[in-house]
Amino acid sequence: MSIVGFGLAGCSTSHVTTPARSATEQLLISTAADQAAERLAGKLAVRGSIYVDSAGVEGYDTKYAVSAVRDALLRHGAAMAENRDKAATIVELRVGALSVDSESSLLGIPSIDIPMPVGGSSSTPEISLFKKELTQGVAKIAATAYDRNSGTLVSSSGPQYGFSNRAEWVLLLMLSWDTNDLLPPDTRPDPKPWDN
Repeated sequence: MSIVGFGLAGCSTSHVTTPARSATEQLLISTAADQAAERLAGKLAVRGSIYVDSAGVEGYDTKYAVSAVRDALLRHGAAMAENRDKAATIVELRVGALSVDSESSLLGIPSIDIPMPVGGSSSTPEISLFKKELTQGVAKIAATAYDRNSGTLVSSSGPQYGFSNRAEWVLLLMLSWDTNDLLPPDTRPDPKPWDN
């Protein structure tokens, strides 16, 4: 009975569900969007009542990007109108990029898939003497501001870009660390949850 008990205990597993997208990916994109929005608001010289038209903006994380632009415009002196008809100026947004790129370099032996005779496959462990994995958030946002009544151009920002970065490093198989520009210093709680 004890052997059966040990066998059953060895077969038990715990499962933790995770969302489809990681927090790091979302932070990379939102940080890049914040930078692009700030640059856009500095270039787009609009004052008085405005309405931000985001009808042509689609895709993941675009709601955050549009809100970041609104926030930046408010901080640069614009005033949000209650609706389009009450605005003196219409600000039409367009988003050219809002995503992440990744690249990796390895000095060592990569993981290799090995087919198994019965079916399926297994893989060898990666041996990293030196490894760098860089993930970069990229945002490209532009806006055109025009007079609501006449339709004439008030201002155009041109494309404004934002970038965020996270790099993971491995040295001599065991030493690993990461660098990023996603969180301000002292953002994580103290003591850290994993220190308890």
